[in-house]
Amino acid sequence: MQKIDKQFVCRQFRRAAASYDRQATIQHRVADLLLALTAKYTNQQHQALSVLEIGCCTGLLTSKLLNSSIKVRSLALNDLMPDFAERLPQDITVDKLSFLPGDIEKLTLPGPFDLIISSSTFHWLDDLEQTLDKLLAALNPGGVLAFSLYGPDNLPEIKELTGVGLDYLSLPEITSMLEKRCLLEESHQDNEVFLFPKPRDVLNHLRQTGVNSINRKPWTRQELHSFCQEYTKKFQVDQAVRLTYNPLYFVARRSHDVTKKSSNL
Repeated sequence: MQKIDKQFVCRQFRRAAASYDRQATIQHRVADLLLALTAKYTNQQHQALSVLEIGCCTGLLTSKLLNSSIKVRSLALNDLMPDFAERLPQDITVDKLSFLPGDIEKLTLPGPFDLIISSSTFHWLDDLEQTLDKLLAALNPGGVLAFSLYGPDNLPEIKELTGVGLDYLSLPEITSMLEKRCLLEESHQDNEVFLFPKPRDVLNHLRQTGVNSINRKPWTRQELHSFCQEYTKKFQVDQAVRLTYNPLYFVARRSHDVTKKSSNL
């Protein structure tokens, strides 16, 4: 496993920005399900919410959130890349809108918020456990933390052939972190299998969504040829090849004694 270089991640996602929304099929699906789960718990409040979205990227989740049944009063959008503020939807209509550029693990957060939400982002964090403490502290009592990320069975085809992959946390590991700190409302995982005509299409898909953000070393022509041959041999399905994603979903609620719980860990 490789340590995440967040500046390199920035550059890869910036390069993929123009193609991201078009290629991010799994990210669209994950965002839709995350919002459906979140609405079950936020809509009980019968009021417009103050919301922080982490890792807004090009606004994929942002647009879906603002067109969902979740009522938003104020919206703070965060992303590691400051220039992504220019790619966000231009028709955002909330009472208060702000953009917080920078690393969420280092930023001082405003708030408190009624909802903190993030889709397909938290697997890039260096320390999820510490970040959970920070985010729960930024919620109002009874506020909701909802997020999706990817688990150990994510992109196993790529890892098997290249040895490259993130150090993903499992569903039980993250569940344990949350149960020590707050009320866990929802937690589950899926396996999503996508089919592509050829291995090169898999690589293009990863490049155009920024998911190849941990591999710095360019391939030689022979390495690329060998990869494609092995990929077809091992992962062919009928006349296509497969790629597997492992999204994990969590919805938690801050309890009144969250500070006490965190300090006792």
